[in-house]
Amino acid sequence: MDSLKELDERKEKILKLIIKTYLDTGEPVGSRTISKMINEELSSATIRNEMSDLEDMGYIMQPHASAGRVPSDKGYRFYVDSLMIEKSLEVKQIKAEMFERVDRLENMLKGLVKTIATNTNYAAMISAPSIMGNKIKYIQLSTIDENKILAVVVLEGNIVKTHIIDIGKTVSSKDIVDLSVNINEIVTGKEVREIVEKNFFDKNEKANDKDIKKIIQEIIKAIKEDPLENSIFTSGANNFLKYKELTENENVENLVETFEHKNELVQLIDNVNKESGIKIYIGDETPIESMKDCSVVTANCDFGNGMKGMVGVVGPKRMDYEKVIKAITGIVKNVGRELEE
Repeated sequence: MDSLKELDERKEKILKLIIKTYLDTGEPVGSRTISKMINEELSSATIRNEMSDLEDMGYIMQPHASAGRVPSDKGYRFYVDSLMIEKSLEVKQIKAEMFERVDRLENMLKGLVKTIATNTNYAAMISAPSIMGNKIKYIQLSTIDENKILAVVVLEGNIVKTHIIDIGKTVSSKDIVDLSVNINEIVTGKEVREIVEKNFFDKNEKANDKDIKKIIQEIIKAIKEDPLENSIFTSGANNFLKYKELTENENVENLVETFEHKNELVQLIDNVNKESGIKIYIGDETPIESMKDCSVVTANCDFGNGMKGMVGVVGPKRMDYEKVIKAITGIVKNVGRELEE
């Protein structure tokens, strides 16, 4: 990245404008175009001189006489390196904020689920927010070695996902820039659930380019395999033992195990995420076998920035429904506000 040190501020600004304009248009860029874009009182002669210097330094070139300039490989390298520095600083700041937010969120959810269980005398559960409803802000690509690319996905809510992709071939600086531009054009502003749908590539012809498709598929894979997605916090499984109709049932051990191991609870979350408002399952209506002797009250939680979660209470069929619904409604109403504080 030594090339970043040899340019003064004016040359750097002009070079970035040339490269960005060329990436957008594919046409050689003239001094007149730059003079209209630059926010400084610079004469056309000054800009021409600066462009001439940039050409002498090897950052841009003139494809033929009387044409504008286009970036050279050295120019692309400058652009990618400077972009990496800018984005790395941004991603570093976002990650620091994210880790602080995750710690705060986890502590908040653990506190909330314990409060629900204590106040209702039933078992309670709450899921961490899912990113499936979040929109993609941008994707940053950078090379790690000849065949590997680091993809940094920044989502709404300043959530960052990183993934190393083996592209299977050598990629140049220009390739990285082109891939970044094209992939961001395809996915920026779309919700995560849109790109993980099976028919995403059928709907987006441009996404079927071999390299673009591989990168997007790898990003989808990383998102789906994120261990934090659908994390569930539970409390109050011991409350099942307070109710005679549950303790006398041989199924009570399976019920407690379901609540403690949490694997089957993901199925309930999937059901709740497809609906809105309070949902009450009584007996056989619940999708989880071990809860067939119980009532389950659930609702969606809105954590803001497109992130959704689920809160639920499980108890005997003779539960105090009014009390449970009031407790869940209070959580649903205030969870987003508490996270912002």
